[in-house]
Amino acid sequence: MNPYKLWLDNLFDAAYVVDRDRIIIYWNKAAEELTGYSEEEVVGKSCSDDILRHIDFYGVDLCQNGCPLHKTMCDGRKREAVIFLHHKQGHRVPVHVRIAPIRNQNGEIIASIEIFSNYSKTLHMIKELKRHKKESMLDPLLHIGNRRYAETMFQARQLESKVTGSLFGVIFFDIDKFKAINDTYGHAMGDKVLLMVTRTVANLLEPFDIFARWGGDEFIIYLPNIHTGEDLRSIAGRIKNFVQSSFITLDDTKLSVTLSLGATLVNAEDTMESVIERTDLLMYMSKSKGGNAYTIG
Repeated sequence: MNPYKLWLDNLFDAAYVVDRDRIIIYWNKAAEELTGYSEEEVVGKSCSDDILRHIDFYGVDLCQNGCPLHKTMCDGRKREAVIFLHHKQGHRVPVHVRIAPIRNQNGEIIASIEIFSNYSKTLHMIKELKRHKKESMLDPLLHIGNRRYAETMFQARQLESKVTGSLFGVIFFDIDKFKAINDTYGHAMGDKVLLMVTRTVANLLEPFDIFARWGGDEFIIYLPNIHTGEDLRSIAGRIKNFVQSSFITLDDTKLSVTLSLGATLVNAEDTMESVIERTDLLMYMSKSKGGNAYTIG
């Protein structure tokens, strides 16, 4: 590793190296910036020790089932994929990973290197908000649209729907037992939970999806490319699972939350009020199931 350390330290992309036992033996500065974990926090630990906890697009824990690094060390093949890592602040970050084996002079595989870069689509949302040049439409804590933005964008989506004759999906959700988190851990921790949930959900969305904070711990999503109940079921389930698997480490405790979601397809006769009324009712049907659930209607 030593001959390559200087080069890797100055690499723009994040990179780390694990040995045959999947122990992290190298971690560059870009990896620190992308994940929030310092070199001191990860070197010497297994990559599955509640650090990155890679999951795929369907929420499968790759550290326990199908680790691409492990596969590369077994068969020597290079690999690349888009996966979601766990950031130190708790949210999930989509990354494009490239994996290659490291061999000794005898050609034996002694380690594996993973180079990864941010694959986030949230930059488009930020640019869209800036395009409006209206700070009044930006939530100052979460840096997504606020309620006014949601109301404005609903009118635009509904007009588009009437012109094209196409439906679009709406998901309305809140955080289960969020008041208890504020009461137990304080509002500063509550803000961290809001950020964790917001970033995890935002990183799952497509570039032209609209994500906004309706108020408090309530959020709304517009999905212009969703046209069937099955499509809604798929994305709502994915959001539920990804947030459930995200967590903040507090001392020796992992603090995680769940969501209750209501989802519906919007027709040409709908108004903002009718959609909120319908999805709010669906959300509370999810809560009646005990939370950590979605209801489509």
